[in-house]
Amino acid sequence: MSVPPSKKNPAGSVTSRKGHCARNPTGKDQLYPDEIFEMTARHFSKAIAQPCSFNLGFPKGNDYDLLIAGWTQYWHEVLKSEIPLDSNLVKALIASESSFDPKILANKKDSNSARGLMQITNATRKILGNEKGELGEHYITATKENLNNPNINICAGIRWLFHKQKLASTKLKRNASWEEAVFEYKGGKSTSSSRANELMDKFREYLLKLQACLKK
Repeated sequence: MSVPPSKKNPAGSVTSRKGHCARNPTGKDQLYPDEIFEMTARHFSKAIAQPCSFNLGFPKGNDYDLLIAGWTQYWHEVLKSEIPLDSNLVKALIASESSFDPKILANKKDSNSARGLMQITNATRKILGNEKGELGEHYITATKENLNNPNINICAGIRWLFHKQKLASTKLKRNASWEEAVFEYKGGKSTSSSRANELMDKFREYLLKLQACLKK
């Protein structure tokens, strides 16, 4: 990096800094894909609270358990929610959103529609990376194509779920449950009541199966 001339340093100079600092001049916490992959490789083998290893009838139903556990633990430690997030709830949410298909696009004719395991829209992707937007802290920068990667998608989806829990708490004027956060995640009251009930019933069905699996 070239440092321009100044009164103290008339000749100017050349210095170096880490690429992350160059990409993130505000200094706010911002996760990039390379960091997501590095964190996963270094730390996720230590994740303790993995979801139940029951595939819920989907061929890829157990493929992402370690990622679910790792990012659930990471965001809980970073955002310090008063109510712990259960990795089984996240797994049930993924099952209800995408049936564990990492490349699914909600509307094949619209590349901005919800995509990937946790069905993240392009609008949501932009909010997650916007340091001047509604999130307030702890951002994720990713492209639309990045969201086809299960690791990045789960990281972003769980961050978004935490944000939805915060929004639900504000609306309810109390600490919202994670099931209420899932309701917000799925569109909340902006979705027709019959459709919202259908979506939540599907999610609850998967969650109950995972909870029953743990008791065996």
